[in-house]
Amino acid sequence: MKKNQKILGFCVLFVALLVVTVILLTPWMDRWGATDAELNAVFPGDELVPAPASFVNHAVTINTSPEQIYPWLIQLGAGKGGFYSFTAIEKLINCPITNADRIHDEWQDLQVGDVVKMCPSEPAPPPYLVAQIQPNKALVLGHMENDEWVDLWQFVLVPQPDGSTRFILRTRTMMTGGFWDIIHPGVFIMERGLLLGVKQRVEAYQ
Repeated sequence: MKKNQKILGFCVLFVALLVVTVILLTPWMDRWGATDAELNAVFPGDELVPAPASFVNHAVTINTSPEQIYPWLIQLGAGKGGFYSFTAIEKLINCPITNADRIHDEWQDLQVGDVVKMCPSEPAPPPYLVAQIQPNKALVLGHMENDEWVDLWQFVLVPQPDGSTRFILRTRTMMTGGFWDIIHPGVFIMERGLLLGVKQRVEAYQ
């Protein structure tokens, strides 16, 4: 009986420490790599969810022009270019994705209204819809409920004076609490992997 109580106590303590750690790290996770100017900037798609319950910005610098990065974004999605993130984690959550290591011409015709799948087979998270496309500037994906956008994934390319590009991944969503708070650290890990995965692939081709 005492052994079971110790195990239960340890589990409770572990969960409490995990919750506290996530709470303390969330401000850092929610703006990883992004500057104050980028947090305050207005980007394509912002108007679709003007008052989000959660606002997240991640960013990296890629040493090339937006024109060299954009084709990698257009082929995002399960069954196409993948998400350039961690394949081991994707397999662990039963979502094995093949992440492309080159640009495929057959995946470069993405249009507004197209579906971008998250997993290659069911069961799977709801696919994203293409909300906006601005060639070499931005790709905006999202989810709709009752004909209104409730969740956005904004991929934004901002050219820099030195010839590099700031690649910014912004999330605006009305989905918070409960399940969303639990998966928040995992989403951060995968989004960071996506940003660095694109950077690695693009720069390798220079």
